[in-house]
This record gives sequence, C-alpha cells and structure tokens, in this order.
Amino acid sequence: MHSFQAIIRRNVSNVTHQFEKLGYVGNNLTNYNTKGYKTVNFEQMLNEDGYLVGAVRSDYAQGSIMITSNPYDVAINGTGFIPVISEDGEVAYTRDGTFKQGKNGYLVTGDNWLVGEGIKIPANCFKFEIKKNGEVFAYDTNESISGKKIGTIPLVRFDCQENLKYIGMNKFAPTEESGEAKLIKDHDCFAQHNLEGSNTNLYSGVGDMLRLNASMIAGMRMMKVVDDMYNKSINIRE
Repeated sequence: MHSFQAIIRRNVSNVTHQFEKLGYVGNNLTNYNTKGYKTVNFEQMLNEDGYLVGAVRSDYAQGSIMITSNPYDVAINGTGFIPVISEDGEVAYTRDGTFKQGKNGYLVTGDNWLVGEGIKIPANCFKFEIKKNGEVFAYDTNESISGKKIGTIPLVRFDCQENLKYIGMNKFAPTEESGEAKLIKDHDCFAQHNLEGSNTNLYSGVGDMLRLNASMIAGMRMMKVVDDMYNKSINIRE
C-alpha cells in the first residue's frame, strides 16, 4: 500500500512539474512578437528516485534585428540594457526599444517610463538622430548639417545578466548574483529605425508544447491506473 502511495505521490509531483514547464513554454510563445523579449526556460532533470526537478533560466541570446520606419525605435545590437525610470522613481532595465515622445517632449518607453536620465526632444525639432553610441542630436531644418546634442541613451551591462530578475513588462531588475549595472561609454550597439525581436524559437516551442502535452496525458493515465489498483487493494482488505 505504501508503494502505491509513493507511486501516486511521485506522479503527482512530476505532472505538476510538467504543467509548470508548459506554462513557461506557453508564455514564451505568447511573447513571440514582443520586441526584445527573452525566452524563459524551465529546465528539468530526472533524479535517480524518479522525481523531476527543475530550474528557471532566461536565455539572453540576441534576437533578430528588424528595420522599421519609426525614428523612435532603437535596437541594441549586442549585449546590454537600457535603464528606464518610472514616474515613481523605480529604475529598471530593458532591451525593448519601442520608444515614443511622452510628456513635455521626453523620450519614454511604450508604458511611459523615462529613458535614461531624461532626453527632451525640442518642440521645433525637424528630425532627431540617435548615433550608434547612444548620443541623440536634434536638427532644426532639413538643411541642417550639424545638429544639437540633446542627450545620450545609456547602455549598461551586468557581470552575470543570467541572474537578473524579471519584473514584468519586458523589464529586469538587478540582484546580488547579477551584480550592479555598469555604464558602457565606448560602444556602437544602438541602431535607430530598428527593433530587436523576440529570441523565442517558434518551432521549438510548439514541439515542446506537444511533447509536454503527451507526457502529461500519459502521466494522468498512469495515475488513474495506480488509483484503480489502490482502490481494489482496499476492497480486497475489506
């Protein structure tokens, strides 16, 4: 009887792990079109006792760079993050360069977080240019050769970016394991009129979902068989 209980307990634990992994796979597929999204994997390993154990890991591999017609769009080509600040003063880091002009002309994220320490685009600006090193220049007219520097989009990196904490809305926060943000001054990683796509592999994700679904069905059937055997053993004793 104890063996039956152990089998049921192990199968419940393993099916729960499979269900949890299915949630991460589904979330990755949902964010396939989210700009700058990084895949989150629930990696599993089968122990000698037959129990599944898992760990959550983020994949920070570069996503594909896509050209857009929007001058506010910025992609990071390489490692690093852009610091952004909420209206409440909270600092977070993102790779989603889908920016816009917000209150008082400041460059902000799609959900109105201030980019860097604040880059204000002048009201009479004919156009603005974001250099590869993050420097932003504004031009008064189409004939202007030299623009006025109005700010710099900062780029930061972490000693161990894999240990960053995801806080939602495509933003991350540092942890003790990730280390503090380090400002990178000399680089050429920014690309205006571009956006980084998600690094989620659509075909791999669909394949994982199908395999997990089949595995969960098999696990549930196994639990049903063991449960029937357990009930029969009780009836025999009675």
